[in-house]
Amino acid sequence: MMKKPINTSPDHIARGGKSVKLPVANSRRDFIRQSAVAGSLAAIAPGLISYSKAKETNNMKKDDISLAQWALVDEMRQGKWKNLDFPKLAREVFDLNGIEFVNTLFEVPHVNYLNQLKQNADDHGVEMVLIMVDAEGDGAEPTAKLRKQFEINHRKWIDIAHYLGCHAIRTNCRGPKDADPNEALKWAVESYQMLLEYAKPSGVKVTIENHGGVSNNPDWMVKLIKEINDPEFGTYPDWRGPSDDFDNIDYLKKTIPYAFGQSYRNQPSEEQTAQMIKISQESGYNGWYGIESSGREAIHEGIRILKKYL
Repeated sequence: MMKKPINTSPDHIARGGKSVKLPVANSRRDFIRQSAVAGSLAAIAPGLISYSKAKETNNMKKDDISLAQWALVDEMRQGKWKNLDFPKLAREVFDLNGIEFVNTLFEVPHVNYLNQLKQNADDHGVEMVLIMVDAEGDGAEPTAKLRKQFEINHRKWIDIAHYLGCHAIRTNCRGPKDADPNEALKWAVESYQMLLEYAKPSGVKVTIENHGGVSNNPDWMVKLIKEINDPEFGTYPDWRGPSDDFDNIDYLKKTIPYAFGQSYRNQPSEEQTAQMIKISQESGYNGWYGIESSGREAIHEGIRILKKYL
């Protein structure tokens, strides 16, 4: 018996061997979002959609090392190189397979600029892993207006990450100073549920890095992850150095099961780095270690240690 042909008219998409009708677009805004949904679904082969905590890519081994742009922020601010040079720098100076951007270091990201960035990454065989988003509001803002603005501000970086092929963005969630943790949890749940609703069609994951405030508390972070309960939402543990008010070993143990990436920093001793790598591996983490150690010498040392224990 002959199979019924799949409807390939503009108001349908092919998914899993079937024709799926898209909802009617009632406005230009609906049409743009509808097109984004169709594009993201069409780009994913049936059966390959996964909720794994780390995304393996063509240039990625089981565990691999990426370069976080912030590690060289001083050079960039001194005008030694630009964002467009980042793929070349990662490959020719450090021979790394992945790069992690910082949004505040982008020049104006018009489409021609993004196309050039994609070309530069392709030319050097470098995977664009994620975008660290700063200066766009906090995930635990105390008013509904500010929470909505946080979501709106991050939309463009979701879109840019998707266009470049990055698998995630990193956000900040500190909360106001001395905020009640329970109140901050409610605020963050609202903020991230809104942002995840926007991000969902693109497949771009949303993460939080421990940059102070409530995000430094691993128990609070786990509560937030469980409260939202979304496979596209997770952590981005910043190893940092141990201090009187931050136990980086305990933080990693509790948040690594939900990690979509990590911000690696050289520890006071090689043994401590080895311990943290072991914690990551035993948790089942499989993904990028983004080096954020400051300066070229520290980056090279971080690469040496990571390669030794990975």
